[in-house]
Amino acid sequence: MAVGEGGRRVLLLLLLFTSNCILHWMPVAVNGNTDPNDAAAIRILFQSMNSPSQLGWQANGDDPCGQYWKGITCSNNRVTEIKLSNLKLTGTLPYGLQPLTSLTNLDLSSNNLGGGIPYQLPPNMQRLNLAYNNFTGSIPYSISDMTSLTDLNLAHNQFQQGLNVNFMKLSTLSSLDLSFNLLTSDLPQTLSSLSGITSMYLQNNQFTGTIDVLANLPLENLNVENNNFTGWIPEQLKSINLKTGGNTWSSGPAPPPPPGTPPLPKSNRHHKAGGGSTTTSPSDAGSSNNMSEGSKKSGVGGGGIAGIVISIIVVGAIVAFFLVKRKSKKSSSDLEKQDNQSFAPLPSDEFHELKSVPPSSITEMKTFETSASINLKPPPMDRHKSFDEDELSKKPAIVKKTVTSPANVKSYSIADLQISTGSFSIDHLVGEGSFGRVYRAQFDDGKVLAVKKIDSSVLPNDLSEEFTEIVSNISHLHHPNVTELVGYCSEYGQHLLVYEFHRNGSLHDFLHLSDEYSKPLIWNSRVKIALGTARALEYLHEVCSPSVVHKNIKSANILLDAELNPHLSDSGLASYIPNADQVLNQNAGSGYDAPEVALCGQYTMKSDVYCFGVVMLELLSGRKPFDSSRPRAEQSLVRWAAPQLHDIDALTKMVDPALKGLYPVKSLSRFADVIALCVQLEPEFRPPMSEVVQALVRLVQRANMSRRTTFGSDHGGSNRGSDEPAIHDV
Repeated sequence: MAVGEGGRRVLLLLLLFTSNCILHWMPVAVNGNTDPNDAAAIRILFQSMNSPSQLGWQANGDDPCGQYWKGITCSNNRVTEIKLSNLKLTGTLPYGLQPLTSLTNLDLSSNNLGGGIPYQLPPNMQRLNLAYNNFTGSIPYSISDMTSLTDLNLAHNQFQQGLNVNFMKLSTLSSLDLSFNLLTSDLPQTLSSLSGITSMYLQNNQFTGTIDVLANLPLENLNVENNNFTGWIPEQLKSINLKTGGNTWSSGPAPPPPPGTPPLPKSNRHHKAGGGSTTTSPSDAGSSNNMSEGSKKSGVGGGGIAGIVISIIVVGAIVAFFLVKRKSKKSSSDLEKQDNQSFAPLPSDEFHELKSVPPSSITEMKTFETSASINLKPPPMDRHKSFDEDELSKKPAIVKKTVTSPANVKSYSIADLQISTGSFSIDHLVGEGSFGRVYRAQFDDGKVLAVKKIDSSVLPNDLSEEFTEIVSNISHLHHPNVTELVGYCSEYGQHLLVYEFHRNGSLHDFLHLSDEYSKPLIWNSRVKIALGTARALEYLHEVCSPSVVHKNIKSANILLDAELNPHLSDSGLASYIPNADQVLNQNAGSGYDAPEVALCGQYTMKSDVYCFGVVMLELLSGRKPFDSSRPRAEQSLVRWAAPQLHDIDALTKMVDPALKGLYPVKSLSRFADVIALCVQLEPEFRPPMSEVVQALVRLVQRANMSRRTTFGSDHGGSNRGSDEPAIHDV
């Protein structure tokens, strides 16, 4: 059939419109316009992984969506998936991936990637799989804000420290795998917020504490094998696929829940085939279906019905209470006396049963009782008799947490310490720190010890039990380079710690206080002090369980004995004193503060590493961490020195003039390399203390320092005679 001129025009317009639409709908395939931010992020990732040839990516390419790039999936012009599993990739995971806001799946598992995980990851990921690599450091806190996560797999790496993630926002997370790492400390309480979690794998780590926080999660699979968990396995978890071997669980029946605790909910756990099943009593069997159907229609579940029943009971109790009160002929003064008596003494059998409840349960019980608006307990048996001391002793309030005195340290009296310190006279004062003053104590038997008198502003007078617990914790710290706790005193509201005494004072005094009778520290001694202090921190961070963050590393807290061996003081004190962080933050501006501490006041093992780097800078330069007497550009030691640490000419000018050039240049350079690692601005790039120790040991070994030259009798005030030749060998 012939088509007229008008028909041909219509067909032509349709063809043009269709082709234009196709070109408009398919910009990726035709024009290859990948989002520039996404393209830049992919290039950064490519370079960070050492530009692997096996991927076939274009080194200078800018169109991973328009062209075929292995492992890259796009939607429109945005990268949505990166799957590069088992490709023998090396390198690190870089900063700069945050612009990938459409990325939902990142799988780099089963490769040879290492280093730390950057803080800024793509924010909208649903699945993150970095398993079977060599990642180190801590798990970044920024994972807390990845609210779309459903699967997180960081297994089979070398992650360390505690699990510093806030799980409050991760309600969609269904699978969490942290197995086969080096994670420590107790499980965070925010894990209890994972309302969608079904599988959790924590095996083969170094976690401590209990797993009570997992009790009410809707888990179907849980593996906590080969950790340092203690306590009881919650009953709620025994009906799921559970693996618990290789821990130190408590034997015997678990303690009862505190009075007033409602029964455990049975509707919050998913039961699949093979899992545990709920049971119903015969009286409930016939009506269970109807009740379930009715609950669905009305919107009232089992919890709502229970609430109605409890409300009826409470209303009935209130009515009964007021009826009894109305019938009572007691005078108003007697009633007032009765109100002041709080609760009636428990019968003897109830009292003995209550004593078996653990302290935490007692605390919860007391909170429950005191928060009740109506006292439903019976009145005392004898209404006309007020409580005496015997009756007060029967009250539940006295059944509280008690801390036994540490058995491995001595308890001193105030009188003993007053005599030995001349009533804490100024003549016996040897130092003053963030938590109190330190006095030299001379005892009748000739023993000399150091007494630290903790300020009442740091630890109030009424916290005697807390102080005893602090003493107990510190008394378990034993290392040749950690100042040993010998005893304590807790009398008349005073809190004192008694330590071993080191006659050569602090490293700060050696470096910064001139003394015409003593010689400066020689290079060998400085290396020795750095290595010993590093070993002390390695012990606190990586040997102690749970790990101990010192929080107050500075040259004034490094004490030197007669052989100039370093001993780190105040270890554990800031970790166990309540509100210690606030006390330390008041002393900001000393030059030791890591950037993240100055920013948000949070102390971690990485901030300890930074402070240790500052101490090493003091050893190298002889300068104070912050010196307002110097020119403005040189007042902050780290800011002034850090840019020069890799410049050998600038480095030699930076060295402490007191050394008078008596140091080996190679040893100095390696020493500076360790400092540069420790004082990096980003905490995740700072090495763990075990690596710092290894680096300092290699420094000594490469220099072939003999034991005599490394740990010789260079006592600061001694002549250098025999040591000077060895200096040039270090």
